[in-house]
Amino acid sequence: MSTPAFSLPSQMKSLLQPSRTSTSLILTNSPVPKPTHPDDVLVRVAAASPCAGELLWAINFPASVPTEKEMVPCQDLAGTVVTSPSNSGFVPGDRVYCRIDAARAGTAREYALARVSELAEIPKNLGWVEAAATPLSALTAWQALFVQGGLDARGVKQGEKEARERNGKIRVLVTGAAGGVGSWVVQFAKLAGAKGVVAVCGGDKESAARELGATEVVNYQKQSIEQWVGEKPEEREVDLVIDMIGGASLKGCWYAVKKGGVLVSVNTPPDMVKPEGLEKEVAKSLFFIVEPSGRNLAEIGELIEAGKVRPVVDSVWEFEEFEKAFERLESGHAKGKIIIKVSDEVTV
Repeated sequence: MSTPAFSLPSQMKSLLQPSRTSTSLILTNSPVPKPTHPDDVLVRVAAASPCAGELLWAINFPASVPTEKEMVPCQDLAGTVVTSPSNSGFVPGDRVYCRIDAARAGTAREYALARVSELAEIPKNLGWVEAAATPLSALTAWQALFVQGGLDARGVKQGEKEARERNGKIRVLVTGAAGGVGSWVVQFAKLAGAKGVVAVCGGDKESAARELGATEVVNYQKQSIEQWVGEKPEEREVDLVIDMIGGASLKGCWYAVKKGGVLVSVNTPPDMVKPEGLEKEVAKSLFFIVEPSGRNLAEIGELIEAGKVRPVVDSVWEFEEFEKAFERLESGHAKGKIIIKVSDEVTV
């Protein structure tokens, strides 16, 4: 294990859920964590980003939140390596970002522990804010499209002719298309050569969705997905749906996906909201939770450095403004990621 280049404090500022059933947060002082796992990397956190609904995870998904977990929110971080295992590929001073496994304490604190397999170096053209906005959302979009959804990830490279030809036969529909995850889905699908990218979002986000690469936009404030598809079903049905919203939106996606298509949701198991009486069989319908992956994040980082994709930031909040940050997040109106500045070295 490497040694830190400076002496560590014994205490740090940290956000904390007072209990597993609480949906409030407090800003408190707690001990700086010490590595206990052979792959632990201690990171000085510059910025963190929360995930919608995470304060309810212990209630809604108790099996995924161990009872011994220290209830620190946020899974995204951008920061600086303080200590790392030898031969890990990371050394003190490296600028890194990652999504931490939700079963462990989060990143809304001045120092956090990440695993070697979760980390990647921050692209050279990203600052702390943009870096913190990337991991969870970009990884979710990447895995939804390329691991679960059937698009070929090799298509993001222009020279991969066969992969791009296969992707060029697939139309993709994305709900929540201007949000943290949806904005990445739109960019990746477009970059990989999808035949079309249909963005479902509010009217105030239409221009943003088109700028990211959407070829069509459905304004859910004017018509439902079911109504939109019903106008020209043969033309508008899609091969792949990536849903962020659940509920009525996901229910409408059953009308949008073709027979034999694929329906992926990061919100709700699709079969739970399949319209009664709808006789349509799909090749796959699933709910999935993203896996932390430094390897995937490094691949995404190459695309960011090449200027082919970019993170979308909604707003940036001081550490002491954490309540306002979470209010903005849960409002459902964010256009991109919410960022919490943990360190004073973060400038915007």
